[in-house]
Amino acid sequence: RECFMAKLELTEEIRELYTSSARGVEMVDVPLFNFIMIDGQLEDGTNRTTSDSFQDALNALNGISFTLKFISKLNRKNPIDYNTMPLEGLWHPSGKNDFKNRSGWKWTLMMMQPEHISTDMFEDAVSSLRKKRSGISALKLARFEPFHEGSAVQIMHVSSPGLVPMTIERIKNYARKEKYQLGEPYHEIYLSDPRHTKPEKQRTILRYPIKIISGSKKEGK
Repeated sequence: RECFMAKLELTEEIRELYTSSARGVEMVDVPLFNFIMIDGQLEDGTNRTTSDSFQDALNALNGISFTLKFISKLNRKNPIDYNTMPLEGLWHPSGKNDFKNRSGWKWTLMMMQPEHISTDMFEDAVSSLRKKRSGISALKLARFEPFHEGSAVQIMHVSSPGLVPMTIERIKNYARKEKYQLGEPYHEIYLSDPRHTKPEKQRTILRYPIKIISGSKKEGK
């Protein structure tokens, strides 16, 4: 009997979380999603593109995500195809909290996975990838777990990473005006591949979880 493959389409809820506007800061409510995650730290004097550990983690996440996609498509009982999600980074500022120089900052790189992806499927993908690409040392650091961000504010940054501090100030000004307290970790969603996109056209969603301060508009609703 012929088996038809289902194609997962992004829900409107997910689409809004990953297609923010650059015109102004937006309030979002981020539900619980499952992610593949890898923790690390930028070496002294490095950034995202020059850090060996960052790039190794990126290769591991891409490899696992695409392997999971193929495992899902080849499932005999219920084959499902879908588009893999973009790279995301949770950042923990260190020292002077200097966004232009993130040396020493700890990070968690992650990629969101569809609901039907299970822990067993993740473990199968990692095992398969380690046999094929043993040179990716970060594979042994990967984990599969839920992450619930909750209430947050975000904006699309369309420019080079070096100008992120200017957009961060827009978020801070918005939070002060609305009486929101910005929390941690600071969150970036990378919608552009820096290897193929000019710096001034790179698209990155900047997001902060928030706490509602007494007297804010959100609390009064």
